[in-house]
Amino acid sequence: MTLERRQVIWALLVTLSSFFLLGTAQPLTADDPSTAADPSRGYTLLLNKAYVPRYFDQQVFDQVWQVWPEPLRSAAEKATSEQRRELAFARYGLTSRPGDNTGLPLQFVVDHEGNWTPNCFFCHGGSVSGAPYPGAPNAQLAMQTLIKETRATKLRLGKPFDPVDFGSLLMPLGTTRGTTNAVIFGVILAAFRDHDLNILPGIPRPQVTHHDMDAPPWWYFQKKQTLYADGFAEKGHRGLMQFAMDRSNGPEKFRAWEDDFRHIFAYMESLTPPPYPATVKPDLAGRGRLIFEQTCAECHGTYGEPPEYPNRIVPIEEIGTDRVRYDALTREHRQSYRDNWFSQYGKEKVLVNTPGYLAPPLDGIWASAPYFHNGSVPTLWHVLHPQERPTVWKRQTQQSAFDEQHVGLRIDELSPRPAGTNRASASPEIFDTRRPGKSAQGHRFPEQLSESERAAVLEYLKTL
Repeated sequence: MTLERRQVIWALLVTLSSFFLLGTAQPLTADDPSTAADPSRGYTLLLNKAYVPRYFDQQVFDQVWQVWPEPLRSAAEKATSEQRRELAFARYGLTSRPGDNTGLPLQFVVDHEGNWTPNCFFCHGGSVSGAPYPGAPNAQLAMQTLIKETRATKLRLGKPFDPVDFGSLLMPLGTTRGTTNAVIFGVILAAFRDHDLNILPGIPRPQVTHHDMDAPPWWYFQKKQTLYADGFAEKGHRGLMQFAMDRSNGPEKFRAWEDDFRHIFAYMESLTPPPYPATVKPDLAGRGRLIFEQTCAECHGTYGEPPEYPNRIVPIEEIGTDRVRYDALTREHRQSYRDNWFSQYGKEKVLVNTPGYLAPPLDGIWASAPYFHNGSVPTLWHVLHPQERPTVWKRQTQQSAFDEQHVGLRIDELSPRPAGTNRASASPEIFDTRRPGKSAQGHRFPEQLSESERAAVLEYLKTL
């Protein structure tokens, strides 16, 4: 698609969006909660209430296999409808709902008319030890592949495009499996609104730096005081609502949904990590705890009774990890967030000049691979061995593909070709750390440890 054509489509979308603005421009005011926040209510809302437009309908999902490449298409043709659904779930990184035999996906709200609308579990609902686990990062999500192939199916069936189809033609949704361009989704959506969330017509497309992010596990939420990899925003229920900024949602919808997101906030606060399912060597883990508390706890906290987590933001020069995400969210973006409804017009703390990246808590760290904010490091062993991190790798897509020895994703390491000649590295199945925003460098602190000390720390991390 040429630049001119992209600009024409973008201008058309901006013009059409003005027709969806509901009501008159007015400031939003904070509403008192009508009911006590209920975690179970939050979970039910996530599964059953759509806050954005649908992505596709049931017919499209049932027939998407017909646009798959061979030999997958032929395998699907011979399969039963239930087997095709399982193939589709595996291809796109979807799971069933825990304790639910209806066949509905955890990651989508599916209404009575057969409309499939993504929910927050799209990125934050994955698989742990081969079983669906709400709140786990969706390490197998293939968002861009899903939208590309459902869009092709709509063309084949003569169905109209949905809003996500137009958006995906204008920006990448996620260039590798398990990651999404989530931060820039929010930046672009916010660019067309004033501080009261009224939609502003005629706003030019903002200049942004597209980059992929790895979704954090939600069981970190109860310990963290802030949102996002750089910890710039104080956490609150309003901040969770940013991805509902579809143009069909005017300010009054956010006001009406505020109680919903209080329940969702409470649900996220209630989550705990899964216990490590395999054997742990207690003596080695005990030694690892002492080493961890001497060398790692300053940033990542302690995990005894009571646990302590410092919520420390490590300066970018000190941590040394890929800085594309840090630079992509500009001072102006953070300041705009500080001044709008999501932060209660500045009542919540917002760091306009955040120094670097937040060192996350490590509860359930074994179940949240891959690692770093961009998902560039496949296992904890590789985190602890900076020189051994693979340059180009491919994750194995089976939901149960867990590397018990290295603690993380089971991968196939690929031989890197000279930059610019490896066309395969552009595949969403390939993670090439030489690409912009995907570096696996930095966090070299484990180099101060001996090999035996690193083995002990790895064993201890399984227990968190």
